[in-house]
Amino acid sequence: MKLPKFKIPTYASMRIGPKFLERFMRYWPPYFGAGIKPEYISEDASHAIVSHKPNIFTRNLVGTAFGGTMLSMTDPFFMFAGVYGLGKEYLVWDVGVEAQFIKPGKGKITAEIQVSEETWQLIRSKTANGDKYLHWFDVEITDEQGETVAIIRRQVYFRKKREALERSEAEVATK
Repeated sequence: MKLPKFKIPTYASMRIGPKFLERFMRYWPPYFGAGIKPEYISEDASHAIVSHKPNIFTRNLVGTAFGGTMLSMTDPFFMFAGVYGLGKEYLVWDVGVEAQFIKPGKGKITAEIQVSEETWQLIRSKTANGDKYLHWFDVEITDEQGETVAIIRRQVYFRKKREALERSEAEVATK
């Protein structure tokens, strides 16, 4: 007996919008359990604000935010921004991270994630012929006084899908 093919749905294929993700991710077990709260995600996912306040269940041995929690605060947002900002014509994958921890994360800490239109233009130009492009995004995590607690760098893989390239070439050929 041959089993039917089942394609696992993705955020993009399910047409889940960023505002739904904003609400859903507040209760998503990895974020809920870690006390991470997405406070805002823009309609095009190019801007997000994520916070964390260590509590008895989420602080480390010395009472501050775990370094891993700070990494998680920034984890999916550049990939989401790429999926929504560039569309279904692109492969987008979070591939690397670097962190520099400046001072202990005491009290509420916040990450403000932003991707500019200039960045999307750069990515489109670098991937126009089907090449892969690895882009580094930087995010500062700040405390309630606005002081930098950590600097997180996320590397994201971008490539225009083969079908999209073929479609573009066919459109140019018919003109």
